[in-house]
Amino acid sequence: MYITGRECGQIFAVAPMMDWSDRHCRFFHRVMTKKSLLYTEMVVADAVIHGDRNYLLGFDGTEHPVALQLGGSDPRKLADAAQIGEQFGYDEINLNVGCPSDRVQSGTFGACLMREPELVAKCVAAMKAVVDVPVTVKCRIGVDDQDPGPALDDLAKMTWEEGSDAIWVHARKAWLQGLSPKENRDIPPLDYDRVFRLKDENRSRFIGINGGVENLIQVAEHLENVDGCMLGRAAYHNPSLLREVDQRVYGSSNEPITYDAVIDAMCGYAEQHISQGGRLNQITRHMIGLFQGIPGARGWRQVLSTEAVKPGAGSEVILKAYERVREPAEAA
Repeated sequence: MYITGRECGQIFAVAPMMDWSDRHCRFFHRVMTKKSLLYTEMVVADAVIHGDRNYLLGFDGTEHPVALQLGGSDPRKLADAAQIGEQFGYDEINLNVGCPSDRVQSGTFGACLMREPELVAKCVAAMKAVVDVPVTVKCRIGVDDQDPGPALDDLAKMTWEEGSDAIWVHARKAWLQGLSPKENRDIPPLDYDRVFRLKDENRSRFIGINGGVENLIQVAEHLENVDGCMLGRAAYHNPSLLREVDQRVYGSSNEPITYDAVIDAMCGYAEQHISQGGRLNQITRHMIGLFQGIPGARGWRQVLSTEAVKPGAGSEVILKAYERVREPAEAA
């Protein structure tokens, strides 16, 4: 998946997002883009080892290429979890070195690991020793009062020495003291140039960028400087932009998928999920933003928000919501 050198192509990815990028979200995103790399939400290594693996790791085969993001700081446990992830069929194992939540701070992993690049390198080495799929790292440019110059350089260098196949950098510091996880997504200033400099100094390494990217125009601008670009909240809140990724990033000659085809695919998926004991709103909660900026979007949101949660709700709710979008378009 990761081939170094700009001439070998670039990667667009949808970021790992806690409580958002579950299997239903990823299926929905895959309907709209066949080529993007999708990430799971972070799964703690202990949970993979001791928890319900089918629930935590199960995914639809159409999601490929899909990467499993692990949280942890124990090399042995991460190696065991990585092996399990590979056995489940994931195309990549990614180590979280960027999450600033209280949960990960109490467990001494996530963004805390920016202070311990040697430990991160040991974790990468342990995972590389037991899996054949790529092992990658997603990090920040630093935490708290760290100087992002040596902080990012040291982490990158040490993980590359242990075989890391790629590094994805959220181009902000994480402030573990004084800011909430939500504030850490917006308040620390973006420093894209710091990531570009890392790439300029390491031309043979795969370096991707994340943080504050809002649209495909900005994606194209970033891909002039680095090898990959990752969208998180922008892709989640305005998922229709994913319909054009294959054409604008990967050069596909196919037309973007129509909204009719998206709705058909999601209705079929919803019926299958419901027949297996699932609930409609587990799927539709990820679809709320599909028609952002389009006449009828408010009606779409209202129907999904109020009716998909009702007992016995089925795919007819999606179709009813879609009528709210099509009616203004037809009237126009």
